[in-house]
Amino acid sequence: MKKIKFREFLAKEILAGRKTSTWRLFDDKDLDAGDRVEFLVWETGEKFADAEIIKMEEKRLGEVEEKDFEKHEKYESPEKMLEEYRKYYGDVVTLDTLVKILDFKLL
Repeated sequence: MKKIKFREFLAKEILAGRKTSTWRLFDDKDLDAGDRVEFLVWETGEKFADAEIIKMEEKRLGEVEEKDFEKHEKYESPEKMLEEYRKYYGDVVTLDTLVKILDFKLL
């Protein structure tokens, strides 16, 4: 089964039902709609949920729209969004970087 890691504070948002979307860059797992996945806490590796990806859309970071932020954390500006993703993926992240927008439901 494919695994997706989330920071602990995001795992809490998912379990509370406030977060039902995740964005993934440089997807080496080939995540797609219909996939069943295990959600793990990034800091501990502990499994906290099983989920199913119910929708997948791919676009460039510079093309994300307001609707893409529903059930996902928001950023003050495109620059702040890049700053956040560069923490995880390094300086290779630009507004031209492809992002998979994955909507999911817990099982």
